[in-house]
Formats: sequence, C-alpha cells, structure tokens
Amino acid sequence: MARGALEAADGHISYGGSLTAAVMAICLMAASCGLVFGYHVGVAGGVTQMESFLNKFFPEVVSGMKSAKRDAYCMYDNQLLTAFTSSMYIGSSLSSLVASRVTMASRVTRRVGRQSVMLIGGVLFLFGSIINAGAVTVSMLIMGQMLLGFGAAPLYLAETSPPRWRGAFTIAYHIFVCIGSVIANMVNYLTNSMPYWGWRISLGVAAIPAIIIIVGALLVTDSPSSLVLRGEPDKARVSLQHIRGSDANIEAEFKDIVCAVEEACQNEQGAFKRLCNKRYRPYAVMMVAIPVFFQLTGMIVVFVLAPVLFRTVGFSSQKAILGSAIVNLVTLCAVITSTFVVDRYGRRSLFLIGGISMIIFQVAVSWILAEHLGKHNAVTMARSYAMAVLVLMCLYTFSLGLSWDSLKWVILSEIHPVETRSVGQAISMTIAFVLYFIQAQVFTTLLCNLKFGIFLFFAGWVLAMTAFIVVLLPETKGVPLEAMRAVWARHWYWKRFFLQDINKHDLSSTG
Repeated sequence: MARGALEAADGHISYGGSLTAAVMAICLMAASCGLVFGYHVGVAGGVTQMESFLNKFFPEVVSGMKSAKRDAYCMYDNQLLTAFTSSMYIGSSLSSLVASRVTMASRVTRRVGRQSVMLIGGVLFLFGSIINAGAVTVSMLIMGQMLLGFGAAPLYLAETSPPRWRGAFTIAYHIFVCIGSVIANMVNYLTNSMPYWGWRISLGVAAIPAIIIIVGALLVTDSPSSLVLRGEPDKARVSLQHIRGSDANIEAEFKDIVCAVEEACQNEQGAFKRLCNKRYRPYAVMMVAIPVFFQLTGMIVVFVLAPVLFRTVGFSSQKAILGSAIVNLVTLCAVITSTFVVDRYGRRSLFLIGGISMIIFQVAVSWILAEHLGKHNAVTMARSYAMAVLVLMCLYTFSLGLSWDSLKWVILSEIHPVETRSVGQAISMTIAFVLYFIQAQVFTTLLCNLKFGIFLFFAGWVLAMTAFIVVLLPETKGVPLEAMRAVWARHWYWKRFFLQDINKHDLSSTG
C-alpha cells in the first residue's frame, strides 16, 4: 500500500517515508558545519587567557594579573582583548543576512542554493583560520575572526529531515558545535604550555574542520524546498525521493512543498513587511524573543569565557582550560540527551525543566562568589570553593544544553511557514550574533562591576523566559513544516491572529 499523507488523531499531518541512510548521511554532513563554529568559539575562549597570546598582544593584562592589588573580578577587563573574541559574531551576523532574502545580496540563497551557501561558509572559515594563525597584529586577529561566517545549516536540516525526527536532526547541528568546542579545549590544553607559538597552533588547527566542511558540502544534495524555489522541480522530486527512501510515496509531501513554495514566491517581495503584518505576529514575536532570551541565559560564560571565569576563581591557566573542557563535555552529553527526548517529550517540558534547574544553579554560584571570592585579603577563593563553582557550572551547563541551547535552533527552524522561513531564520540568527557580539564585548566589564551579581542578573532573566515559554509557546513536536500554521491557530492566545484565515476557510467551504 502506498504511503502518503496521513492525518493523526491529534490533527497533525504525517507523511510517509522511513529514516533512510541517505537522510541520515545528508543531515549529519550538514550538521557537521557546527564543528567549525564550535571549534572557533571554544578555541577563542581558551586562547584569550594563554600567557603566550597575552604577552604577544596584551602585555598590560599580564601585568595586571601579577598585581596583588588587582580585583579578582577585573583581571580580564580589557575591551581590545574582548574584541578579539566578539568580532567573530559581527561577521556571522552579516553572513546570516546575506544568506537569507532580507537584502538584495540575500538573493544568493535562491540562486545558488543552501548547499552552496554552506560551501562558501566553509571557504571563509578556512581563510579566517589561516589569517588568525599567522597574525602579527591585533587588527589581523580581528580581521580573521570577522571572516568566520555562519551558514544556513539548521534551516537545511529542518527542510530535509522527516517531521517525526526533525527535532533530533536539527539538534544534531548543535552536537557538532559541542564536539568542536571539546576538540578546541583539548588542543588548547596541549598547546597552552608551548612558549610563543602555542596559540598559533590552536588557531591554525581550525583549518582542518573547515576543510572537512568544504568537502562535505560538495557531497550533500540541495534541499527539495530550495530546488523548487530555484525552479528545478524534477531535481527536487528526485532529491525528496532519495531522502525519504525508494519505497516511499512522496507525492503528498512533494505537492505540499510545491504549493508552499509557490505561495511564497507570489509574495516574495516585501517578506520583511509581511512579518510586520498581524497574521504573522506569532512568528515575528518568537523570531525575536527566542534568540534574545537565549543570550540572557548566561550562555556566554559557558561557550566563550569559561576559561576566563575559572582563572578568575583561582585555577591556573592549564586547569582553567581543563575545566572548560569538562564543561563542554557536559554540554555535549546534555545535547545528546536532548536529541533522544525532544521528539518524545516535546519542547515545552524541556524548556521548563531546564529553566528551573538553571535558576537554582546560577543562584548557588552567585552565593559562593559573594561569600568567598576576594574575601580575607585573598585575590582568589579557596580550592574547595573553586571546585564547587566548577561542579555547579557543570550542572548549570547540563540544564542549559538540555533545554535552551538545543531547542533554540529547533524552534527557530520549524515555526515559520515557507513564505517567511528564510527571512525569519536570518533575522533570528542576525539578532543572536549581534547579541553574541555585545555579550562577549561587555561580559568582562559586567563581571568587574556587578561581580557575583552577574549570575543573579542571568537568573532573573531565566525566570522571565521560562514563564514566557509556558504561556506563549505551543508544542510543535512531530508537526510537518507545511502544517505548522494550524498549531498556532489553535493556541489560546495566538489564535486571535488567525481568525481571519479561519473565517475565510469557513466561508469557502460553505459557499
């Protein structure tokens, strides 16, 4: 019996097709783009506290660290130093805009496809790595960081993975981000003790995963939605059949993709204005709220500046990198766990569990810092309390990885209808990277001024965003992208923005 589109008991549409080797290979290859991004995030945080790197470019920071009168919270409060880390996110935000349909240059995605965008991103990563490794001035470092663009991999994953497993496959991107960060910590640990050249090796090794991404981008096929959008329906049909399996009846899904893309093309001009329309209010709110809230979870401490935090509480440079590696391994375990449970228990429950846990652990870290850092004329805290901070950061990291860190890409890549998906995804990513830049730039200053209160600041925001999710985010697990509008139309609050569509449907069916 041919498998087509089936309507489940809850009203959701389920297309046929099995979890094929092809779809697994394609999605894993696309997700591996996160390997490069994760490596660069992880390596930058470790390099910024290496003495060989600081002696070369920021000798004033080394002098301050050796001063007995230096405030423990302010050791790394240097705006030029933080610019080395934060500048990468400026290039990423520009890349997100170019890869979408927001600007004139954004038409590159439609003309060359998401596969080619991934390839271009890999090449830019490669050149950025080479410039960073050979840098002799701070300007070269910042230029190399700005070349580290960001591709459209999460959107590619959402478009190619089966609805039943879309959450798991989209999270696979972040698994590779975590793997990249762990590898970066391991490399930093090995190169930290090398005088003069250790930091160059750390930055230069990033060229290896960049080459892997370039090769991988040449092997994957473009997504069916992207091929239909580019006017190649025959190739799109072949691609969809290959992804879903040779025995799958893809007609229902293919027709829905074609119809959705045709509707998007009819209104392609003014996509940004469309998001300002009342009908698209739920998507517009979420595309801004999700990346903003994620940045306010305190994630910058985990993913970028964990070595700086551990140096602040008293770890040596080598142990600070080791502590960061442990935190990233915990994140990897959390994301893998989320992969197995996100499509079983749903998005909302993980957001709730993660939010409550993060609040508890952030308050605990704040209390330890308040009671023991900088007290009794000591610059750092006792070893036992420093270890307690590491343990609490691991617990906090697991909660973050299980919820917001994994689910942000899932939600942002699946909530939009096709006519706003590309622009919505790009705006969300641009907002995220701009906030990455701001947080990376100001974190050490905030730490210097707010001291232990910075974790209470993050905990307050986690409380607010958890309440937001509980009240305003509908459950989207297992819902095909083409049927996502119906989920919002049934929500107790957002349904008011879909009443016009519902009334039109009722009139057409009775007429």
